[in-house]
Amino acid sequence: MANDEHENSPPVINSEVFERLSRARDFIDHCYDNPINLEQISRKACFSRYHFLRLFRQAFNKTPHQYLIERRVEKAKELLGGEDLRVTDVCFEVGFQSLGSFSALFHKHVGHAPIAYREKVRQSKEAQRHVPGCFLVMYGFQRA
Repeated sequence: MANDEHENSPPVINSEVFERLSRARDFIDHCYDNPINLEQISRKACFSRYHFLRLFRQAFNKTPHQYLIERRVEKAKELLGGEDLRVTDVCFEVGFQSLGSFSALFHKHVGHAPIAYREKVRQSKEAQRHVPGCFLVMYGFQRA
């Protein structure tokens, strides 16, 4: 292997560092619906903010903020799949502070505005009611 190939490969993260980073990621998973910042998250891993940011990106291929947004959007998709909450309620339920930023980020990650996503899910559920359950299970659209 050429010398410059070795220099371009990412440094390996040892298991203790990865465990600390995972602890911070778990914190995001449990507190995604609250306003949390980089300082709070990095404290869970016992790193300075900037060192943590660099290591988190290296380990998970995204920043803590990107991970937090993805987590919030995934939870919003779950909530929008139900009929109970208004889009505004979903926005605040998953930790966004602004309906505008929620809608823009949701559209960016999912490809549809929240209201359009809800309608697609509703249509999909309605279509599944007209298809035999054995067919849905056989083709992987539904679990047995």
